[in-house]
Amino acid sequence: MASGPQLADERAAPLFEARDLVKQFRSRRTVVQAVNGVSLKIPRGRTVGLVGESGSGKSTVARLALRLLDPTSGEVSFDGVDLLRASRAEMRALRRRMQIVFQDPLGSLNPRMRVLNAVGEPLSVHGIAKGKDKADRVVELLERVGLSSGDLYKFSHQFSGGQAQRIGIARALATDPDLIVCDEAVSALDVSVQAQVLNLLKELQAELGLSYLFIAHDLNVVRYMADEVCVMYLGEIVERGDGDELFADPRHPYTKMLVSAVPEFAPELADGRGRRSIPRGEPASPSDPPPGCRFHPRCPQAMRRCREEAPAMHRVPTGRAVACHLFDAPAAPADAEREASER
Repeated sequence: MASGPQLADERAAPLFEARDLVKQFRSRRTVVQAVNGVSLKIPRGRTVGLVGESGSGKSTVARLALRLLDPTSGEVSFDGVDLLRASRAEMRALRRRMQIVFQDPLGSLNPRMRVLNAVGEPLSVHGIAKGKDKADRVVELLERVGLSSGDLYKFSHQFSGGQAQRIGIARALATDPDLIVCDEAVSALDVSVQAQVLNLLKELQAELGLSYLFIAHDLNVVRYMADEVCVMYLGEIVERGDGDELFADPRHPYTKMLVSAVPEFAPELADGRGRRSIPRGEPASPSDPPPGCRFHPRCPQAMRRCREEAPAMHRVPTGRAVACHLFDAPAAPADAEREASER
């Protein structure tokens, strides 16, 4: 793990950076605000985790990061290159350095392709290898992820979910990328298989210096993988910081509720009878988000201000950033308790 001046350099010049990303999907009748003002940085050789409930916009951020979708507004840069202004030829070259591992390992593989072609397709598309060189490279990739040359001519249906995900990882490694987006890459796997795949990803990162954008809804998985964690709610990042510190001492009310719902996390967040606090109700629709703080309809500490004004991102003493009015108004906690008691 990097430290000292090297880590400072990584933070000064991140491999990937997104600034104020907004993505709206428009139809004749509605505008869905999938992502609203998201900013994040991924240092070289590090992992940034993105966590939140289903529908929070995590996968949309993943696709914006790789420019599989174009944002409505905002900026995206990779190794200093503005992806939104890059030409088609520049993007083709950059795509070799950015890859993705999808959630459904079997669904992401063409059932009519043998492993040789499924893993070797990026080699052909980018003109990296063909013929025997391509086959040799695919065997090398399979062995790196724990499979063998005996799997070269099999079809995807002949593999378990965990094996299929290893094939997906091998395919992502084919072009020697610098950044891999893992979009719920282990959520469809059994717990024991999850652990094997997570350990594989960590080993590959140590060996190859990979950077990960790791997206998941399982807090245990994110805590294990991520150096920094960003918590998303309804298209916005509400808290970010060092993974261990964030899970040990969550600050945003939404983060507290996520963490308290996991028994082994922060047992002191349970009440005296061992019950865990969970958010009230369901998230609002992205096509009709509430005014002010988007979490306020479910927040037990909501104040009048929360219903009217969107909070800014505030730095807190631990070095984390929290988007919550509780951190910019000294009297807010008392006000919150009073208003909560009146509800």
